[in-house]
Amino acid sequence: MSVLSSRTGRDRQRYDNNFRLVSGCIPYRLIKADDIEEDSSVDFVNKLEVLMVSSPNRHDLVFPKGGWEDDETVLEAASREAIEEAGVKGILREVPLGVWEFRSKSSTVEDECLGGCKGYMFALEVTEELEDWPERKNRERRWVKVKTQMCSYSYKEVQCFNFEITRKCVVEC
Repeated sequence: MSVLSSRTGRDRQRYDNNFRLVSGCIPYRLIKADDIEEDSSVDFVNKLEVLMVSSPNRHDLVFPKGGWEDDETVLEAASREAIEEAGVKGILREVPLGVWEFRSKSSTVEDECLGGCKGYMFALEVTEELEDWPERKNRERRWVKVKTQMCSYSYKEVQCFNFEITRKCVVEC
């Protein structure tokens, strides 16, 4: 049983100009093959994997993200979402990979009237994978090689953005 629990509800949700504020991360790791000698000529992209999680009641994979609440910073919200949804901890890069506006598939009529969501995404170098985490029973995690067609894993509104920020992560991290 998970010691932590997920936050629910929107009582503490932050808004900016009628946009619900969302924070999330792209958890990543570098694959180190024991039998391959470290060589700077090896294609870095082939060694990079990102962690995606399943969406409850849907068949797509997404990066961990969720509401940014009024008692936390945007970085704290991204770290919390990584723990709640993906069960990972790590080193969060403080400069956002990007900011995007979208309409959530799970949005309510209230969200639609307010104008949708604005999301902030950060790179998270994973240092620990938890065996138990708050949303473990509702989500599956999957490590995906960056070379894989990322767009096939995430919903249409953000699929190209996901691919672009993953490419940016390769360069800046």
